[in-house]
Amino acid sequence: MNAFKINFNEYLKSIINNDKLEMFIPEILDSFEILKLNKNKYFVSKGEVCSYFCFVESGILQHSIDVLSEEKTTYLALKNSCTSALKSFLQKSPSRKSIKALSDCNLLVIKVDAFHHLIKNNKAFHQFYYNLIENQIFLIDDYRIDLLTLTPEDRYKKLLSNEPKLLQEVPLHYLASFLGISTRHMSRIRKNIK
Repeated sequence: MNAFKINFNEYLKSIINNDKLEMFIPEILDSFEILKLNKNKYFVSKGEVCSYFCFVESGILQHSIDVLSEEKTTYLALKNSCTSALKSFLQKSPSRKSIKALSDCNLLVIKVDAFHHLIKNNKAFHQFYYNLIENQIFLIDDYRIDLLTLTPEDRYKKLLSNEPKLLQEVPLHYLASFLGISTRHMSRIRKNIK
């Protein structure tokens, strides 16, 4: 098996979580191809149609939007996660956001027609996608509640506890934007919390 696909195989198994469906995984792996994306290159730019759904084998992809000419980070896709500008990808419509590589990335990608084929014909991929979307909804719900109920310090502490590698791998201004905190305030919080 291709080295890039070993992690994806394990990731699929962990999300599907059903031994009876493992026989369908080879077709999934064969449907994805390798895409290397250099640092600061775009997976999709705002206004373009997103061509791929991807698994991040290595690197970090930043989802961002422009608000009053200021870039705001809405999501960070890390190693061993899946991402896309999903509405754009599935509906073949212009993306409302950009997705950029914050570091050199190795991605496994699938085009929309092959994606739809797997959803309809591969029980494991159907289960994988269902579980993935369900988990993402939980994360989005938690994130929105945290944004409204936690102080900036508490949001930072939660990130420190749940995603410590983000603090080492992602520049401060992207993390601050993701947490809804100014970069200056984020610097003060980091000094006070060690």
